[in-house]
Order: sequence, then structure tokens, then C-alpha cells
Amino acid sequence: MSLEQDIKQEKFPDEHEKVVINILFTASWLYNRNAARLKAYDITPEQYNVLRILRGSHPRALMLADVTSRMIDKSSNATRLVEKLRQKNLLRRDICENNRRQVDIVITASGLDLLKNIDQEAATWLESLRVISEDEARELNRILDKLRD
Repeated sequence: MSLEQDIKQEKFPDEHEKVVINILFTASWLYNRNAARLKAYDITPEQYNVLRILRGSHPRALMLADVTSRMIDKSSNATRLVEKLRQKNLLRRDICENNRRQVDIVITASGLDLLKNIDQEAATWLESLRVISEDEARELNRILDKLRD
């Protein structure tokens, strides 16, 4: 379905404004689809992002600032996300032995297991996005990178 049909708007001032609206609309669409699949695991996309960051550094601990700097949504409240995940036993916060003011964050075995379960169905979810070819995906990535430069 075209953007015009999706948001019921026939005209845009120019193609650049249309592309901005199209990116924002598509980002929201992808976010909602991702949130729906993660709901079965009782986590949000932001919590999933934190867990993936921690898995990427595992077994090395990260400080909160490190986690925040790697997040997709920089405006997310990382402190709150970490606390929610700690309450679910998906990560732990440890006081650093060398610096008592520093808190180290480490993914737990339960967190790794949860990500493993999500990974098993990720291929199915990504398959639904393969309506564009590998070359089109590469070109779209190039254009989006260029836009952020």
C-alpha cells in the first residue's frame, strides 16, 4: 500500500518532505510489528535492545553509559529499562570492585536463554520483510546512512 493510501494524504509539498513522513511512518510500522512479536516474551523493543547490547559484550560487563551510547533510541530511559530487566532476572547490576561508584551491568543466563528463544523465531519475522531484494536492502541502507551523514 502506498504512503498516500496509508495516511490518507494525496499530496506532499515535495519529495523530500514525503520521504521524511514515509521514514517516520515506516519506522512506526516496524516498531509496532517488533513490539507485537516481543510481547509474547514479556519484553519491549527497548528492553530487547538492552539485552542484545549486553549479549554483544558478554561476558564483559558494561556501565550504564556504555549501554546508553549503543542504544537505538537514545532518548529511552536506560536506568528504568535496566531496572525492569533486573527485576525479571534477565540481567544483574554489580558494584565495581575498583570503583564503588560504578555499577557494572551483565546479562544473566536467563537473559541469554530468552534471546536464544527469540533468535529461533527471528528468521520467520525477518522473512516477512524480504519483500525487497538483497540489492534493494543494500541500497536502502546506503541511502539511510547517507541521510544521517
